[in-house]
Amino acid sequence: MLLAAKTVSQVLLHMSVAFGVMYAFTGSVVFGGIAALIEPVSMVLLLPLHERLWRALSPRKTGRTGPRRSTFRSRRALTAAA
Repeated sequence: MLLAAKTVSQVLLHMSVAFGVMYAFTGSVVFGGIAALIEPVSMVLLLPLHERLWRALSPRKTGRTGPRRSTFRSRRALTAAA
C-alpha cells in the first residue's frame, strides 16, 4: 500500500511540475493541462526502453563491460543460433 501511495505521489508531482512549467511559459491553463497529461504518458512509454538500454550497457557479473549481444536479438534468432 505504501508503494502505491509513493507511485501516485510521484505521478502527481510530475504532472504538477509539467503544468507549472508550461503555465509559466505560456500563461495558458489549457496548454499547462495538456503538458500535465502528455508528460506522464510519455514517461510510461519511454521508461521501459530507458531501463533496457541501461541494462544492456551495464557491466556483467563476470566483470566484462559493453552491451550484451543477445539483449536486442529476437527470440527466434537466439533459438536458431543455438
